[in-house]
Amino acid sequence: PWPHARNSNMASTRRVLHFVFKVANRTPTIQFYRNILEMKVLRHEEFNEGCKAACNGPYDGIWSKSMVGYGEEDNHFVVELTYNYGVKKYERGNDYQNICIFSKNAFANVRKAGYSFTQEDDGALRIESPGGYPFLLYDQNSTYTDPVQSVCLSVSNLTKSIEYWHKLLGMTIYSQTDTLVTLGYADNQVKLQLKQLDEPVNHAEAYGRIAFSCPRSELPDIEKSVRDAGYSILTPLVSLDTPGKATVEVVILADPDGHEICFVGDEAFRQLSQVDPKADQLINDAISNDQSDEWFAEQEKKILMKSKTTTS
Repeated sequence: PWPHARNSNMASTRRVLHFVFKVANRTPTIQFYRNILEMKVLRHEEFNEGCKAACNGPYDGIWSKSMVGYGEEDNHFVVELTYNYGVKKYERGNDYQNICIFSKNAFANVRKAGYSFTQEDDGALRIESPGGYPFLLYDQNSTYTDPVQSVCLSVSNLTKSIEYWHKLLGMTIYSQTDTLVTLGYADNQVKLQLKQLDEPVNHAEAYGRIAFSCPRSELPDIEKSVRDAGYSILTPLVSLDTPGKATVEVVILADPDGHEICFVGDEAFRQLSQVDPKADQLINDAISNDQSDEWFAEQEKKILMKSKTTTS
């Protein structure tokens, strides 16, 4: 759907991977992705402590990560659902606009299921996942492998954002108006859209993160160039472990509006992100065995007992 990129005379070594959503209730969330969007659970992982790169947000407790999408992560843009046990709600800001999907099946499923929607002027159905994250569904199938077309984020200064994403991070421009720019690393990859707001960008509690991969050798240079340009490095180059899977290295950045950006070494990430045939069963079991309320009550009890011991 996009015209060829400007100045895209060489193949990029980078690719867009996924967008992270915080979810407070896994049951309706997974049903939405399975039954409405017809995505698949590709892998599911449980963690006993908070991520060193704040992948699950500013939380130190137990959490889970579920990757869902239309196909393997090597050639599909997917969604990462992070669930912090015991967190019942995340306040939404205005930082995330939508994910756009071309899928006749998903479009039809909305009406079949009686799912709430509003219809846009161009015919798209605007729906929200549990938790309030918007998606735009079009009644057509993608000409690419991936039905996902774009992810759109809010910005407060489009010119400054283009300077960051295009000139500093090397994304090419596919289209541009006074209020919207479409960027990407390759013609056949999902695009990033940045939409101008007339108010400050508010990330609130539900803020997400967009992830890209690059050769591991590029990570130090990305960190240095962003730091030298005076922008934020949220997490300097660090190794992240996943039990039983490959260790990856990441750098976490923040753009001019504070959107979190993860760059991960591609070689190890391709090993980590292999589809797990047990993923569906793993998340089903995790949901049925969720005792987070009891776990957090026990933690609060321990803290209270420790406090009493210290003061006595």
